[in-house]
Amino acid sequence: MHSDFHYYGTYAIARATGLNTETCKIIATAAQFVDDNNEEKVIDFANGEGRINVVPTAHPLLHIDNSQLFDSDQRTVWLPFHFLPGNKGGCMSERLICRKDSEIARQMVDFCLSLAKKPFGFYLIGIATHVYADTFSHYGFSGVSSRWNKVDGNSITLLNDKKDNRAEDRFREKYGKTMGKLPNWRQSFLKTLQSGLAESGTGALGHGAVLKYPDYPYLSWQFSYEHPDGNQRNSDRDNLATYLDACEKLHGVFCRVGQDNPSHKDSQGRSFDSIRDAVATILKTQETDRKKREAAWEAASRNGDLFTSPESIPPYQGEEWQKNFERLNGKGKSSDVLDDPVFRFCQAAETYRAYVLRDLLPSHGLVVD
Repeated sequence: MHSDFHYYGTYAIARATGLNTETCKIIATAAQFVDDNNEEKVIDFANGEGRINVVPTAHPLLHIDNSQLFDSDQRTVWLPFHFLPGNKGGCMSERLICRKDSEIARQMVDFCLSLAKKPFGFYLIGIATHVYADTFSHYGFSGVSSRWNKVDGNSITLLNDKKDNRAEDRFREKYGKTMGKLPNWRQSFLKTLQSGLAESGTGALGHGAVLKYPDYPYLSWQFSYEHPDGNQRNSDRDNLATYLDACEKLHGVFCRVGQDNPSHKDSQGRSFDSIRDAVATILKTQETDRKKREAAWEAASRNGDLFTSPESIPPYQGEEWQKNFERLNGKGKSSDVLDDPVFRFCQAAETYRAYVLRDLLPSHGLVVD
């Protein structure tokens, strides 16, 4: 999932339940910041007044040539924050595969909601909803390098792909007119060349072998795993249906947040049934450009299709949070940072990771780090 869902979609669904704008902004910014907080940092305050060791919640694939670091990234970042194990199957590798709306995912959400009254509580809920939503797009893949993630590139079929003429023009310019005129060249190119390169380039980690197809809400597609084990080698994906399901489940989560924290509501909100068609229309936006998908959420919000009255979705504040890391380094006292959003996010991320790796997964017999 991309920022169109993790920020705009999360904000819109939370706001639709009646949570106030500030609460929705914290939750949605934290949800998207999980993807943007991709560097390990140490923030030292002035005169030895303290330090923050920033917990990365994502990583670019910089360590793939360093097996020790790459393995650590998988177990402490990719697995807990992006591919929460579903604990189904026989062997350990199969049990680590992410499963849609799994029991483990629901237990994780329950835990995070129980801490809502902590100073970092709504930041934690943002992290939790990111991870929970990802189970509806990352299911069938795991956050560790595994043969279970390998896909037969020739099997990938896009059933409702929107033709991108500009992409075709760029391809023809780069590879020549002969290749560009081959029948169904785009499908063939994506299925064979890119799938193989992506799989090797990401070390068979996550859904790299199927590129960004799980991240397009509108897409219907098919593929087959390479491994012969298990009973679901062939996978038919209807992203629209699973994303709509994710929206409904998130709506239920945010309703619980409002019930438990009524001071954070400013309206009764709307039932999911009353906005289902509007949400489905947004998700059907057939654009690979996430900015255009973001615009669909924004337009529906301004038109009054989602909330009790028309309003805009505030801009994402992730860049400001990143600047706060730089602003705090070498300045001030540790006590000055207690109410800073990036510190609250760091508290939430550390709390989340410790719970998942040291409590939740071990309670299901999964010790990964």
